[in-house]
Amino acid sequence: MKMLKSTLAVMTAAAALGLSSFAQAGATLDAVQKKGFVQCGVSDGLPGFSVPDAKGTIVGIDADVCRAVAAAVFGDATKVKFSQLNAKERFTALQSGEVDVLSRNTTWTSSRDAGMGLVFAGVTYYDGIGFLVNKKLGVSSAKELDGATICIQAGTTTELNVSDYFRANGLKYTPITFDTSDESAKSLESGRCDVLTSDKSQLYAQRSKLASPTDYVVLPETISKEPLGPVVRKGDEEWFSIVRWTLFAMLNAEEAGVTSKNVEAEAKSTKNPDVARMLGADGEYGKDLKLPKDWVVQIVKQVGNYGEVFEKNLGKSTPLQIDRGLNALWNNGGIQYAPPVR
Repeated sequence: MKMLKSTLAVMTAAAALGLSSFAQAGATLDAVQKKGFVQCGVSDGLPGFSVPDAKGTIVGIDADVCRAVAAAVFGDATKVKFSQLNAKERFTALQSGEVDVLSRNTTWTSSRDAGMGLVFAGVTYYDGIGFLVNKKLGVSSAKELDGATICIQAGTTTELNVSDYFRANGLKYTPITFDTSDESAKSLESGRCDVLTSDKSQLYAQRSKLASPTDYVVLPETISKEPLGPVVRKGDEEWFSIVRWTLFAMLNAEEAGVTSKNVEAEAKSTKNPDVARMLGADGEYGKDLKLPKDWVVQIVKQVGNYGEVFEKNLGKSTPLQIDRGLNALWNNGGIQYAPPVR
């Protein structure tokens, strides 16, 4: 009886410390495999990141991260379904289990990572908050925006960051908040506000959807750090590792020069030990993740390496025309970096 009481006391203490969640380890992967697809939470329509194309297919870099997870788990990148979520809905959808992973231009912050029962698996895109204005406003710097009316999407980190920036620079502004990014952009276009503020990637995306994109300019200032990446529920280390290493696999493949066009040939004939380990030609590194031996091959073959996915969705050949910048690899002027598969 004493032993039983002691055991119950330890279990109660563990629960109080939030350790009981470890009993759920593996639950997400099991559920995903049972239903046969990954349920992915994406934005409610952000070009370059996640937006329906002319056929209704969700396309963008965030959507491709989820396709890569499906390719790793099932060997089939099509085994994914998408839930379009606005900023207010996204965290509840993940917390409740409505989605298995949130890949929705979401900023990694301490409160989100530590206080919401969620954990970020990595950084898909390094971003920062900026300002989009009509050229008619006649300003060339954010420090000229004193007294401006600013459109902001509700439920985002932007609200606090803009408030901090204006207070720090002794500037006044009037915020107008909206539930969706499209509503914010339409209000800028109609003249209801002077400025649209958001992550710069989102500003470029929204500008591309305006009737006259060339009438608008993104001001040079970047007023915050906005590392955007996929999010999963805390307490399931197995699923967390799969999502994290899916992103790392895409980065490592680009660094190694492994592309969707040459990945199968490299898997068969590479003489590079690092590439051989990554592509499953040497060792059993997928086993630790409960993934097939060729998990990286399937990711790159079906979805692409990080550079391919970036250029297809955000790069110079797209309406967004975004430079790699910080999102270039660490050995090419940027800060994107992944640990090795070994």
